[in-house]
Amino acid sequence: MKRALISVSDKSGVLGLAQVLNEKGVEIISTGGTAKLLTDNDIPVIGISDITGFPECLGGRVKTLQPKIHGGILANRKIEDHLAEADELGIPMIDLVVVNLYPFKATILKPGVTMADAIENIDIGGVTLIRAAGKNSDSVTLLTDPADYPGFIEGFQADTLDDAFRKNMALKGFRHTASYDTLISQYLAKELGDSELPEQMSMTYEKQQSLRYGENPHQSAAFYREVSLLDGRLSGAVQLHGKELSYNNIGDASAAIEMIREFADPTVVALKHANPCGVGTADTLFGAYERAYKADPVSIFGGIVVLNGEVDEATAMEMNKIFLEIVIAPAYSEAALVVLKKKKNLRLLQLADIMNPVTPEPYFYKKVDGGLLIQEADHHIMDDENYKVVTEKQPTEGEWADLKLAWKVVKHAKSNAIVVVKDGATQGVGAGQTSRIWAVDNALDRSKSSTEGSSLASDAFFPFSDSVEKAHTAGVTAIIQPGGSVRDEDSIAACDKYGISMVLTGMRHFKH
Repeated sequence: MKRALISVSDKSGVLGLAQVLNEKGVEIISTGGTAKLLTDNDIPVIGISDITGFPECLGGRVKTLQPKIHGGILANRKIEDHLAEADELGIPMIDLVVVNLYPFKATILKPGVTMADAIENIDIGGVTLIRAAGKNSDSVTLLTDPADYPGFIEGFQADTLDDAFRKNMALKGFRHTASYDTLISQYLAKELGDSELPEQMSMTYEKQQSLRYGENPHQSAAFYREVSLLDGRLSGAVQLHGKELSYNNIGDASAAIEMIREFADPTVVALKHANPCGVGTADTLFGAYERAYKADPVSIFGGIVVLNGEVDEATAMEMNKIFLEIVIAPAYSEAALVVLKKKKNLRLLQLADIMNPVTPEPYFYKKVDGGLLIQEADHHIMDDENYKVVTEKQPTEGEWADLKLAWKVVKHAKSNAIVVVKDGATQGVGAGQTSRIWAVDNALDRSKSSTEGSSLASDAFFPFSDSVEKAHTAGVTAIIQPGGSVRDEDSIAACDKYGISMVLTGMRHFKH
C-alpha cells in the first residue's frame, strides 16, 4: 500500500488512522477540512490540487471529481494496458480510500431545516469515490465507517488484509451509499408532498437493536428504526426498567401504541399477541385500567398495557397484582416507578409524546413470497356525520359511546373480528376467526360479565342475519358494521324484529 486518499466529514478516529499510515510510509492525499486537521497535527498531506493541477472550486462542490483521482482508484492492477495508460497520463495509483459523506441525515433532523440547507448537504464527490473504490475492491481498500479503522489497522500492521476484507468493506460502502440516496429521495418526496406509489420503492432503516431471537428461538432477528424524527414513535421510547425487549414485545408494543392514539379520554388498552384483549375508558386512568382488566382478566396475564396518561401510584399497585410483560405510558409518578420497579423483569417504556399528533405513516408494508405488498395505511376512523342508522330504533346516548369505542377497537383486531362493549369497556373480543359467526361466538363466549344491553362491532359486513340472531340471544342492543352485503336487508330486518339499533359505516377495517 503506497498511497491513500482521506476525505471525511466524520473525523472520528481519523488522526490515529493517518498516523499509522504515515509511520508505514503511505502517502496521504487529502482535501479541505481533513487536510487541515492532518496538517495541524504534523501529518504530511498531499493536496488534491497538487495531484490534479486544478483548484478546488465552486465553494468546495468540486474537489475530487477528476480523472487523475478516479483513474488512480479505478485502474485495474491486473490489466497492463490500464497501468501503462495511467503511467503515460501521470495518474498515481490510490490503494486506500477513506471517505464518509456530508451529514445529510443530521442536517434534515435539525428543527427548522430548509430544503436549501438539505440540498447543500447532498454529497456528490464522496459517493463517487466510494463507488469507484468499491468497484475496484480487487485492488483498492475502502473504509467508510470509523468503527472499521481498528480492524484495518490491525490487519495492515500484521500484513493480513486480504480480498475478503476488501470485499466486505466494498459491500458496506455500497450499503452506505444506497441508504444515503434513499434518505435523500424519502426526504424530497415528503417535502414535495409526493403521496403517489412510485414506480420504484426504496427504504432505508438503521439497526437499533440486535434481538435475542425472533418470533421463535430458532429465528434470528433485529430491530431497525426509521431515519427520521421519532417523537411519539415506538423507536423513540425510553426504557426505564426491565429486561431487553424481544421481537414479539416490539411488535405488540407497536400495535398497542397505534391503538391508544384512537382515544382522547383516559384510556387503557391491553394487548396479547397483537390483538386487543381489554380496553377501558373512564374519567380517570385508574378507572380505565379497572375496566380494561375486568374485560378479560385471563388474557391480560402476560400481556402489554398501554395508558394515555401519567401512571399514578394507585394504578401502578393495581397493575402489579398480575404478571405483565410491558407497561407503556407518557409519564410515571415517582411513587408509581417505585411500585412497578419491584418486578425486576417488567419492561417499563416511557413515550412522552405518545398522544401528540404525529405524521401518520403513509404506507403499510407486508413482505410476501418474492415481493412486497404496499398499501396506504388505515388511519381513517368515522366522523359522526358519516354514521348511518338504518333501523327503526335509534341508539341511545350510552349505546353511541359504546358503539364508537367498539368500532375503534375492532379496527385493530385481526380479521375476522367482532368486539362487544358495555359501559365504556370491552366485554369480549373475537379475533382472527375464519368465519364471522365464529367471531361472534368467540366474542360473546369470552365476555366476562353480562352482555345484556351491550353493543357489538364487526370489522366487515354480516353475510347473513345469523350474527344478529346470536347477538340478540346474548342481549346485544346496538350493532355497528360497514354494511355492503347483498343481504344487508336481512340483517336490518332482524334488528328491527328484536329492537336492536344498527349503524352502518360504509367502511370496513380488515386487518390481516
